[in-house]
Amino acid sequence: MIVLDLGGVLVASDAVMTAVAERLGVSRPALEAVYYGPREAYDLGGADLAYWTAVGAALGATISDGDAAELTAIDATKWADLPAESAEFLAALGDRRTAVLSNAPAHLARTVRTATWSQRFETLVFSAEVGLVKPDPAIYAAADRAYGTTPGECTFFDDKPVNVEAARAHGWDAHVWTGPADALARL
Repeated sequence: MIVLDLGGVLVASDAVMTAVAERLGVSRPALEAVYYGPREAYDLGGADLAYWTAVGAALGATISDGDAAELTAIDATKWADLPAESAEFLAALGDRRTAVLSNAPAHLARTVRTATWSQRFETLVFSAEVGLVKPDPAIYAAADRAYGTTPGECTFFDDKPVNVEAARAHGWDAHVWTGPADALARL
C-alpha cells in the first residue's frame, strides 16, 4: 500500500496561503507565521470558528461566523485542488494500491472525499475523523486498521520528517517527500 500525505505532498501550500491571506487582507508571510499554530486542535476535529478566531486574533483581526465559514470553504477548496504534477504522479502509480493519511480538519476531509481525484484512493484517513494527529503513534495503527494492512505492507511519503520518523517507528517504510520523481524511484 502506498500511503500519501495531502498537504505538502499531493498539494503544496502555495495556493492555500495566497488565497487565505488575500481573504484576510494580510501578507502571506504574516499568515504563514500564525496559520499552523492552532492547527493541531483544528485537525483533531476542532470547530471551524474556533480555529479561524485564533488565526484572526494572532493577526489582530476579528473573525465573524460568516468570515469563518468563508475562510473554511477557501481553505478546504484550495487544499483539495490537485495540481497537474500530482495527477501525473498518481497516474504513474498505475494500479498500485494507494491511500491517504493526512492531518486535516473535518470540512477539508469532506471536501477531499467529494473531489473526483480522491476516488483513485482505496482509503482516506483524516485526523479529524479518527481523533488523532501525526506524529502520534496511534494514528499509524488506526490507518493500518482502516487500510487492512500490517505495518510492513505500507510505504509512506510525508513532507514532515517527524511524521516520517513516527511512521518508521510503527514499522512502515517511510520517506520524506522531495517530489514525484524521487518517490517513483523509491517505489
